[in-house]
Amino acid sequence: MDSSVVSVINLSAYAIYFMLPAYLANVTALAFGGGKPLDFNHNFRDGRRILGNGVTWRGTIIGTIIGITVGLISRNNYRKYVTGIFIRVHSWWGAMIGDACGSFIKRRLKLESGRPAPILDQLDFVVGALVFASLIVVIPLEMIIIILIISIFFHLGANVIAYLFGIKKVWY
Repeated sequence: MDSSVVSVINLSAYAIYFMLPAYLANVTALAFGGGKPLDFNHNFRDGRRILGNGVTWRGTIIGTIIGITVGLISRNNYRKYVTGIFIRVHSWWGAMIGDACGSFIKRRLKLESGRPAPILDQLDFVVGALVFASLIVVIPLEMIIIILIISIFFHLGANVIAYLFGIKKVWY
């Protein structure tokens, strides 16, 4: 096999591993969400909801617990244990904030909760995770590009599965 193909496969595997706390925090927040909205049903100054019904306290708490757990279990290597934990803690926290920011942007664009916003829906939590993780470590551009591409497919796949299991009302 061509060494460049092997390099892309290796970088892709590491990208998934790197993003695992953010991916799992995001998907569990969706799967186990519901209940009281994080914005307490308050409106922004434009008269529309701040975040909407999809960003809930229960989802945020469960996503946080999963993100922390996965972040503590997984790490880069033994010598960089503390740095690895900080990177992962920042990535799950960034994912949760990124998702809430995406919801905020959708409300400002006059999109109702549950309506699709292609690219924004798939990458809001990813961009948040990358921004927060980059406060600790420099993330190579190649890895950022691979993470963005992989995340679009992971997010769509997870949504289709959630739809098939009745967790989501729409496939997107």
